[in-house]
Amino acid sequence: MASRREEDEAGIRLALAEARAAGEAGEVPVGAVLAREGGRAVLASGRNRMRERADPRRHAEMDCFDAAISAGVTAAGPDAFAGCTLYVTLEPCAQCAGAIVLARVPRVVFGAWDPKAGMAGSLHDLLRHPRLNHRVEVVGGVLEAECGALLSAFFAERRLP
Repeated sequence: MASRREEDEAGIRLALAEARAAGEAGEVPVGAVLAREGGRAVLASGRNRMRERADPRRHAEMDCFDAAISAGVTAAGPDAFAGCTLYVTLEPCAQCAGAIVLARVPRVVFGAWDPKAGMAGSLHDLLRHPRLNHRVEVVGGVLEAECGALLSAFFAERRLP
């Protein structure tokens, strides 16, 4: 039986595959996977699609939620995401953290910290804000070096000499 850390790493690896696909499409390489049972039962996946859809809201987490909704996951009602973990390669921003709280996702695991916009402990901590009616279990820094390297390489290719 796999440990929780091994399950989290497996979930982040799935999200990394989505992030790589986003990067290959010219998007900022961020990927997300919504799963149950320690990542073994994948409900939906998503990636950044801001350029593709000409929509600044199309972050990986939002794309993943839309895929879950399209797959009928939310037909189960307001507790549709009970028992789920959202795996994402970059710490969620304010928009995505808000959606996570509203969807009542119980657990988020992410790879790279985002000191400029992260809302799971870096800039602020919206996911665990004490005044909200739902607080999320957060595990950060899982496969951080690999997730961060993907982002760093993407932006290094786009910088002018």
